[in-house]
Amino acid sequence: MVSPGAAKAAEPVILGDGRYRYRVVEGWGALPPGFTYRDGAAVCVDSKDNVYVFNRGAHPVIVFDRDGKFLRSWGEDIGFVNAHGAATGPDDMLYLTDDFGAAVRKCTPEGKVVMTIGTPGKPAPRFSGDPFNRCTHTALSPQGDIYVSDGYQNARVHKYAPDGKLMFSWGEPGTGPGQFNLVHNIACDDDGLVYVADRENHRVQVFDGAGKYQTEWHNMMRPCGLYVTRGKSPLAIVGELGPETAATLTAGVPNLGPRVSLLSAEGEVLARLGTQPVGEGPGQFIAPHGVAVDSRGDIYVAEVSNTYWPQLFGKKPDHELRSLQKLALVS
Repeated sequence: MVSPGAAKAAEPVILGDGRYRYRVVEGWGALPPGFTYRDGAAVCVDSKDNVYVFNRGAHPVIVFDRDGKFLRSWGEDIGFVNAHGAATGPDDMLYLTDDFGAAVRKCTPEGKVVMTIGTPGKPAPRFSGDPFNRCTHTALSPQGDIYVSDGYQNARVHKYAPDGKLMFSWGEPGTGPGQFNLVHNIACDDDGLVYVADRENHRVQVFDGAGKYQTEWHNMMRPCGLYVTRGKSPLAIVGELGPETAATLTAGVPNLGPRVSLLSAEGEVLARLGTQPVGEGPGQFIAPHGVAVDSRGDIYVAEVSNTYWPQLFGKKPDHELRSLQKLALVS
């Protein structure tokens, strides 16, 4: 006989509400023996719904099928310094952003580097506006142009032609329209709009393809991960770090994050996934750093939990924290 407590523990955890309800898939993406993420910095999905986890462990890119079966790993000999951002193009090419390495590498799904943007290991002067100083993420326009958010030691967005030639840049430090305070992530929709996670200004700014400011979204706390779906009515999935003060986190204050939020193309909040404070329990998050969505609407969340924990609490965790979660859309 199963005890009532055990039966309750086996019930799935559902986040969100209405049309936007997601089941937490516990244990998805089992790693081979000896593998570790150390931190899941970013995640992206190809046209076959294979999932690529760009991480800070010994195997920089770890690939699963949509059911969580390990397929392969690669990137060990490429020279990544610190995994940060990952995106896929319509041809399934990967764009991997290395912040401390000051470069974006375009790679095949099997791990062959076919183009490098930036000079690996040679950052531009701090806040010079030149690419790159701790670049963070990459996005593709419908025409294949490449946008790079840049970043921790710059306050710019750079636009490149598909062949990697720099076209122009925009942005400067500040809090006004078109200014940035840690431009942390970037995405595009099918209309060519560019969405920028302006993390420490607690907003997402929206621009046209020429870098002209359109609007901005608030009602979020430290947007870190960002993914915009394709199609006529895109959704924006935002991974929010939430409060950075341990006092707020340990006080157990709900509804501030860390969490994943879903917004309409107009910036209306449609759902909050995760209302509880920081933690490792089902439905909780520590540091949602990168997000991606597959063809069925399932959400993958990469977390830099092991790096972020000491920043919050002043000490390293006593075990390796979870760095990847899957949230399956409930039909």
